[in-house]
Amino acid sequence: MIKTGNPVISIYTEMTPNPETMKFVANKLLYPGKSIDFQDELTAAPSPLAQELFTFPFIKSVFIASNFVTLTKTIDTDDWQDVIPTIKLFLKEYLEEGKMVVNEEAVANMKSESSNEVSADDDDVVKRIKELLENYVKPAVEMDGGAIQFKSYEDGRVNLMLQGSCSGCPSSMITLKAGIEGMMKRMIPEVKEVVAEAE
Repeated sequence: MIKTGNPVISIYTEMTPNPETMKFVANKLLYPGKSIDFQDELTAAPSPLAQELFTFPFIKSVFIASNFVTLTKTIDTDDWQDVIPTIKLFLKEYLEEGKMVVNEEAVANMKSESSNEVSADDDDVVKRIKELLENYVKPAVEMDGGAIQFKSYEDGRVNLMLQGSCSGCPSSMITLKAGIEGMMKRMIPEVKEVVAEAE
């Protein structure tokens, strides 16, 4: 039974370029303007939703963004079609009950996360890199159920962290080298190379 006042939630799925991941999109904001990546159950403490998703034996990692959750399945799970109905029903019921998605206080206590937000102590090149990631890269990779976060910049080398469907995706290196690196070199001459850093 749905509690009075809580909206009816609908969930639909979108394939991503990574065959191991599936994007579950809700008609409700889950984590407005932000994203957070949980590579395993041990890191999921800041998100009651991620903790519950990890109780499913076929879930390897959880990525939560503005209005979607991207899930990576374990290698021994043959086909997404076998588990999609279960996940859709779980997400629908979880969100309709109004349960917490991400605990902001717990996130604040985590080690400093990578971010594309410009901060006061960023130098000019780093500011331009982060603005490019935020304005050009973020919208495109979110469409595919992922995120790319700035990690560091040193001596012409930009280190980025791949999250959600981008992590472990066969085509992510092409996107990184042909797409992002090419654009950065054109728009920010100081950039010589873009690499993906493991978490």
